[in-house]
Amino acid sequence: MGMSVGGDESEYNTTINVVPLVDIMLVMIIIFIITLPVMTHAVKIDLPRQTNDPPPLVLPETVAIDVKYDGTVSWNGTPTSALDLRSYIADAAKKDPQPDIHVSVDRRAKYDNAAAVLFAVQRGGLKKIGFVADENGGL
Repeated sequence: MGMSVGGDESEYNTTINVVPLVDIMLVMIIIFIITLPVMTHAVKIDLPRQTNDPPPLVLPETVAIDVKYDGTVSWNGTPTSALDLRSYIADAAKKDPQPDIHVSVDRRAKYDNAAAVLFAVQRGGLKKIGFVADENGGL
């Protein structure tokens, strides 16, 4: 059995010591395993319950609201004022089931006019609001 007690001081050990690297990697893995369940975000959704009842046979009516480029608003093709629009919205909100609202906005219309109509519909209590696009892809 041989043993080296001394040696040339000019000879250095050039091999990499991997023990500290392995220690650091193990600590990192443990940290990731601990923090991973904390980082997952759950989204809570209310799923519909299964019922044996048949779906309702009453289909909701469809109401078309058009906003023209000059700011005029029409309810199912009939030009209306802001006061009339609010009364139409209030009447539609009382119906069961509520009608589907289809909003069509001319591409040259001002944003303020379209936003005012959407605000009135939302404040009136209507829930089913959709946008209708024309053939060119604009609202």
